[in-house]
Amino acid sequence: MSTQNLPQSPEQPPRKPRVAVVFGGRSSEHGISVVTAGAVLKAIDRTKYDVLPIGITRDGRWALTADEPDRMAIVDRRQPSVDQLTDAAEGTVVLPLDPANREVVYSEPGSVPKALGEVDVVFPVLHGPYGEDGTLQGLLELSGVPYVGSGVLASAVGQDKEYMKRVFTSFGLEVGPYVVIRPREWENDESAARKKIVDFAGEHGWPLFVKPARAGSSIGITKVDGLAGLDEAIAEARRHDPKILVEAALRGREIECGVLEFEDGPRASVPAEIPPPDAHAYYDFEAKYIDSTPGVVPAPLTGEETAEVRRLAVEAFEAAGCEGLVRADFFLTEDGGFVINEINTMPGFTPISMYPKMWEATGLEYPELVDRLVQAALRRRTGLR
Repeated sequence: MSTQNLPQSPEQPPRKPRVAVVFGGRSSEHGISVVTAGAVLKAIDRTKYDVLPIGITRDGRWALTADEPDRMAIVDRRQPSVDQLTDAAEGTVVLPLDPANREVVYSEPGSVPKALGEVDVVFPVLHGPYGEDGTLQGLLELSGVPYVGSGVLASAVGQDKEYMKRVFTSFGLEVGPYVVIRPREWENDESAARKKIVDFAGEHGWPLFVKPARAGSSIGITKVDGLAGLDEAIAEARRHDPKILVEAALRGREIECGVLEFEDGPRASVPAEIPPPDAHAYYDFEAKYIDSTPGVVPAPLTGEETAEVRRLAVEAFEAAGCEGLVRADFFLTEDGGFVINEINTMPGFTPISMYPKMWEATGLEYPELVDRLVQAALRRRTGLR
């Protein structure tokens, strides 16, 4: 019998790449990470990707969460949490530590583990320690799963403000005056550590900004106008990180610029300016996320200033060995020069955040931005690169 007369089995459509959006985490930025994940889940193209939302609770448990972006928003000034999105109090999601096997498993006590399918790429939208600092990136490298954003070293450098500044200085980028108090310095001799800060103030003047060395979203930062508020500011910073950074105030305008990895290399967005918020001493957490103080996009700069800050943003991206995305923050000082303050390897990524807004003004809408980041991750391999 001719095989031409046999019924042909229909071809199976190719499997869509599976994206695990991982969010929440153990840091003080847990709630903002959930908000960011909600925006990504809402924007990602479901006709192009299968999506698996995985939340990390505040105590570090990986949980399978509800795929309900509308529940992942700030309501009445209250931030959401992973615990609100999962009903299984004890169920745990486990990534395989085998590069040849990307099967994600869900297990509950007393039950047979359930396979949730393979994951092709992880989109980690965690902010701060245990997520943005290279720890999660190291786990994903061991698992052999591609992921969005920078690798282990660049993520660690981007999280630790001291070593970030040291890297920038070594590459010729100008940073502002700062002093670091490490945990052992404070624990061994509080008086000497405090004097180190006071001497720094004597050289550079008040106010100072006292901040955790390894935190983000302006959490734990205090603007200190004199000796009277110093001890309280140190205590607040150390509540988030035993290592603290003290920076001199720079007179100038706050300018931000987004960097995104394209097929031919990193490119910079149009810059934005962060005007001084009326109801806040500086651009703090409340101004950023609760009161949503708007930035000015594009920043009112000259053509030369715009070109220079875009060039410097890409230089900072390359200096730290970043991948995927970065938001670079600068001061345009009164003498007309740019001083880099910091980079964020996983910047605020809600639709109202400055990074997406800068790219929107550059011509890249939020859903396309999400897609480009996933595609960049799919092109890369894990391991040394």
